[in-house]
Amino acid sequence: MDFKSKIILIYGPTASGKSKFAVKLAKKVSGQIINADSMQVYKELKILTARPFKKDQQKISHHLYGFQSAKNNFSTGDWLKLVNKKILYCKKNQKTPILVGGTGLYFKALIDGLVDIPKIPSNFRNKVRNLHKKIGQKKFFSKLLKIDPLIKNRLNNLDVQRSIRAFEIKSYTKKSMISWFKDTKSDYDHDDFFKIYVDFPRKDLLERIVKRSEEMIKLGAILEVKKLIKLRVPKNKSLNKAIGVSEIKQYLQKKIQIGQLIEKISIKTRQYAKRQTTWARGNMKDWNKINPKELNKLLKKI
Repeated sequence: MDFKSKIILIYGPTASGKSKFAVKLAKKVSGQIINADSMQVYKELKILTARPFKKDQQKISHHLYGFQSAKNNFSTGDWLKLVNKKILYCKKNQKTPILVGGTGLYFKALIDGLVDIPKIPSNFRNKVRNLHKKIGQKKFFSKLLKIDPLIKNRLNNLDVQRSIRAFEIKSYTKKSMISWFKDTKSDYDHDDFFKIYVDFPRKDLLERIVKRSEEMIKLGAILEVKKLIKLRVPKNKSLNKAIGVSEIKQYLQKKIQIGQLIEKISIKTRQYAKRQTTWARGNMKDWNKINPKELNKLLKKI
C-alpha cells in the first residue's frame, strides 16, 4: 500500500503508545503529525495531558498541540476547520498527514462530517429540560415520537440525554435529528484514509497507566496544576475536566496523600481508557485493529 498517498489516522486508548508510534511512522512515510486529542490543544497542561515530548516534536513537525488557552472554548467544529487546513498544508508540501489522538468525536467528524445544527437558545433548551423533569422520561419519549416519528427504532427509549436533544432539535429547527445526520457530508472519501486502531492488551495497558501516572507526578504535574489554579480558569471550561486536575487539587488541599493521588489518577485514567475502547467498538468497526507487535511489523514493511 502507498501510505504516502493516504491520510493516516491513529486512535487508541490512553497510554497505548500512539504518539511514539506516530513519530516512527512519520519518519518512514515523510509524514507530519496532527493532534486529534481534545485536551492536548491546551498549552497549560503539557504533562497531565501527555502531550508529545519536545524531543519528538523536534524530530518531526507536530501541529495543533498546546496552542489554545484554557480560558477559551474550543469545539469539535473549531478543530475540524483547523485540521482541514493542516491536511491541505501537508499535501501541498508533499508530506503525509498523520492524525493521532484519543478523541473519537474528532475522528468521526473528520470521516463522516460534522452535523451543522443551528445553535439552540439556552432559554429554549431550559424549557425542554423543565418539561422532561415535570413529566418524566416515559411520557416525554411518547411526546417525542409524536413530533418526530423518525426517531422510532433509532433511539433507546431510556436514553434521557439523547431524547432531550432530539426533542430540542425537532422543536426548534422543525427538522428531525435523523435528517440532520443523514444530510451531513464529509470533505473526504472513505478511501482517502488509512485507519489504525492501536489494540493494546488490557492487562499490559493497565500496567502502563499506573507507570505513566507515577511518571507524570515526577515530571511536575503538581506544579502545572498550581499554575492553572492561579489563572482562575472558569469551572465550566474543558481543561478543568482533564484527568488529574481535581485529584491534584485534593492533594494540594491536604485531603489525600501522594500515594492516594497516584492511585486516583490511575483509576480515572483506566475508566477513560475503557470508555475509549467502548467508543471504538461501536464506531470504528472498519478500522485496522493492530496490536503493538504488529505495529512494529507494519513499520518494517513500509
